[in-house]
Formats: sequence, structure tokens, C-alpha cells
Amino acid sequence: MSGKVLRLVRTATATVVAAGTLLTTAPVQAAAAPLPPPPGDSAGPAPDSDIAAPPGDDDTAAGDARSVAGLLTDLRRLFREAEEATEAYNATEEELRKQRAEVARLDRRLSAARLSLHDSRGAAGRLARQQYQNSTTDLSPYVRLLLARDPHRALEQGHVIGQVAQERAQTVERMTGSERTTDALARRARAALDRRLTLTVQRQKERDAVRSRLGEVERLLASLTTEQLAGIERLDRDTTADAQRKLVASGALSSVRPPTRTGAKALRYAVAQIGKPYKWGAEGPKAYDCSGLTSRAWSHAGRRIPRTSQAQWARLPRVPLTKLRPGDLVLYYPKATHVALYLGKGLVVQAPRPGTTIKVSPIAANPLLGAVRPDPKAKPLKRFALPKLPRTAKKGSDAGYNVW
Repeated sequence: MSGKVLRLVRTATATVVAAGTLLTTAPVQAAAAPLPPPPGDSAGPAPDSDIAAPPGDDDTAAGDARSVAGLLTDLRRLFREAEEATEAYNATEEELRKQRAEVARLDRRLSAARLSLHDSRGAAGRLARQQYQNSTTDLSPYVRLLLARDPHRALEQGHVIGQVAQERAQTVERMTGSERTTDALARRARAALDRRLTLTVQRQKERDAVRSRLGEVERLLASLTTEQLAGIERLDRDTTADAQRKLVASGALSSVRPPTRTGAKALRYAVAQIGKPYKWGAEGPKAYDCSGLTSRAWSHAGRRIPRTSQAQWARLPRVPLTKLRPGDLVLYYPKATHVALYLGKGLVVQAPRPGTTIKVSPIAANPLLGAVRPDPKAKPLKRFALPKLPRTAKKGSDAGYNVW
């Protein structure tokens, strides 16, 4: 074998051996090499993986506690915003009701003014025609007096002519006044109508705002599990009970005072509504919102009060919590967006929120703002017994989280 052939054989053998070595060791190296971490959190599973490592027990408990407290905070905020929007809607509805009455009143006055103006113009037209027809033949009163055979009678005729002239002047004056009145009423009627149209648009926006907030509540509640709902209810109940204990311990509600006659009547009306549903914007008799209940109760008792909780807080005389008596109105939240009637013994009658019914609740069921008294000058009754409550008066949730 020549040297050239021998070198080719040796080269081929070496190549085969090297290839075999690579084929044998490559899988071992691939298996030993670490897999690249998935994108995102290196401790979590791959994005398309359905399996996640469960957290430890401590982490789970802490996460649940945080989520329940956070959910309760979110729900309270959404309900408060919904109630704010509801009271804004109620205020606009009340103003719109007054504006409708104003438009109708101005329309009636404008119709009467136009009729009067029509009559005045008719009278003025007749006077003008008479003056024109008589202008070519009438002599001056002074000339008639000089030419008259009976000067005394001429003077009487002159007096009559003077009266007629005065009546003509008054007719013209009435017509001018009617024109001014009609123009002024027409301007006021147009302004009132424009205001009514503006309020109608505003009311629609506020209605949409209420529905939007309640829609957020509904979506949030629909996403919760039974365990989460139970946890929220429990935390809300415990929070209310703690606030009620602190309020009672402070001595603020220790005194018992009888109501006035109108206060007692308003309270009895509110108690009679227990069990009826909450409905935003409603004033009875089948459903109520919070201020719809309080305003209707006092109206039934013979005293009209503002429709909304914010107006009740702003316009009615305030009273310290230490001097509460049955029938007084208790206001809640910094913007006075919720209201209830004080029953006595640390309890109120209220329409809590959508999803609930009118019921008796602890006075501390919501963050207290203060209290007002619709009849501060009326004398309290000498004797008073709290109205008998239905057996179900205190049943049901003050929150309504679990009935949506």
C-alpha cells in the first residue's frame, strides 16, 4: 500500500471515531444543561401551564385577609358613590318638579296676559276708528261752548267728553302695560322652559351615573365566591358591632327622650314601611330610597322637609347625638349621602341600599356624620312608647352584599 493511500485510511478512521464520540456524548451534555427559565416570574409556571405551585398556608391566610378587607373597602366605596349619585339625581328630580310647576304657572299667566292684550288692542282699535270718523266733523269743545244755545248743557257735554278722553287714555295705558307684561312673561317662560330642558338632560346623566355605579357593584359581587361573600359579611358585621359598642360606651345614647307628636307620627310611619324594598329615587308607597323614606315619613306627619339627605343636613336644625330623640334624622358619611330615622335605644329605621329592605339597624351601621331635628320648637310628649316592631324588623343584611 502506497504511503498516500495509507494516509487516507488513517484520516477516515480518525473521522469515524470522532463522529462516534460526538454521537455518544451529545445526549449526556444536553440532559445535563439546565432549561432556560420561562419569561416573567422565574418562580412561577410557564405562561401556557395550567399547574401552579400552591402558596404556603401563612401566605394564603394573609392573602385572604387582605382580599376580604380590600373587597369590603371597594364595595363600601362603590355603594357610597352610588348613593351620592342617587341623591344628586333626587335633587335634580325635585328641582325639575318645581320647574315644571313654574313653567305651567307662567304659561297660564302668559295666556291670560295675551288675552288681556288682545282685548286692549281691540278697544284701542275701536277708539282709533271712532276718532278718525269723527275727526272731520267734530268741533272743538270751546267752539261748541261759544255756539251753544245752552252753555250749561254744553259744559255738561264737555265734562262727558273729558271722561271719554280719560277712558281712552286709560285704554291706551292698559294696552301698553299689557304689552310690557306679556313680553316679560314670555321671556320668563322661555327661560323657565330652557331651565327645565337643562335639568332633564342633567337628570339623565345622573341616572346613568347611578346605573354605572350599581353595575360595578353587581359585577364585583358576581365575581366573588361564596367564601369571599361570607367573609365580607362577617367583617362588615364585626366592624359595625365594634363601632356600636364604642358609641354606647361613650354614653352618647344613654338618655331616653320622648319625641314630639309629629316626630312620633313620622316614626310610626317609617316602622310601618319595614320590609318594603329599597329602590333608588323612590318615595313610596311601595319602595323607598333612604331620603325618600325620611322625607315621606315627615310629610305624612304634617311637616314638609327637603327631599334629599344633603338638603336635610344643610337646612334642618342640627342636634347633638347626646340629645337624640325618636324621629330625629341621623346623617352619615362626610357628604351626608345617607340618612335614617332615629328609633331610640341606639337603633334607627333605614332603607340601607339596593338589594335590601327597610329595617331596623344599629345607629353605627354607617359612619356617623350628625343629626338634625325637623321640629326643634315643638314640645315633646309626656308619655311615649316605642312602636311595636315586626318580628323580622332586624333581620336581613344592612349591606345587601349577598342578595344581588
